Amino acid sequence: MDVAVPAGEITSIIGPNGCGKSTLLKALSRTMPLRGGAVYLNGAAIATMPTAEVARQMALLPQSPQAPAGLTVGELVALGRYPHQRGFGRLTDDDRRIIDWALSITHLDGLAERPIDALSGGQRQRAWIAMALAQDTGLILLDEPTTYLDMAHQLEVLELLQTLNRDEGKTIALVIHELNLAARFSDWMIALKSGAIRGAGTPEEVMTPAMLREVFGLDALIEPDPWTGRPSLVSYRLAGEE
Repeated sequence: MDVAVPAGEITSIIGPNGCGKSTLLKALSRTMPLRGGAVYLNGAAIATMPTAEVARQMALLPQSPQAPAGLTVGELVALGRYPHQRGFGRLTDDDRRIIDWALSITHLDGLAERPIDALSGGQRQRAWIAMALAQDTGLILLDEPTTYLDMAHQLEVLELLQTLNRDEGKTIALVIHELNLAARFSDWMIALKSGAIRGAGTPEEVMTPAMLREVFGLDALIEPDPWTGRPSLVSYRLAGEE
């Protein structure tokens, strides 16, 4: 596999269940050892980099993360500063400034003292994103950040990621199942099937009937979204059905 995540853009990784999307993200983030080859981060092989240095350049939000019972939003977000701390790990003024910024940009200012387990699904996901932001990295990897969220909260999370990309210059790569949302919010898409890349390019290049037939085994009707102009999956059926 030869894959690149374009700097300064939002990349969506799509494909059927079990095709290797999460495995790819784990390999890119060094949470899963490679059998061969190398992953390069800003030109350096991450296998040769100290763990703390990787964590200062790349943040990973895994699928369905769990926080210890009773942990507050503020305490969770503060954990993002760990790779930057020295000595006894006390928060510096700079740490607190970045934590406050992460809480503010995710609209969690008023919830810093609330326990994580008392939040709604959308609020909880924003809290985890705030922790990743507090890590202050240029690259953020997210594994299915919209899973189990309703449509409104899915939009809330993806609009936040879009803001981080456009206004803060964050490079973002995410695994996502919702194809229309992937096409709507992404600059680049990577389509996987059976552990291999079947397509990579702009939404217009990847979100095509031919690609969805090859990757998902679907006959798909694709039309431009009337609001965004991006390709939109209007209807679909299993390939070969009449």
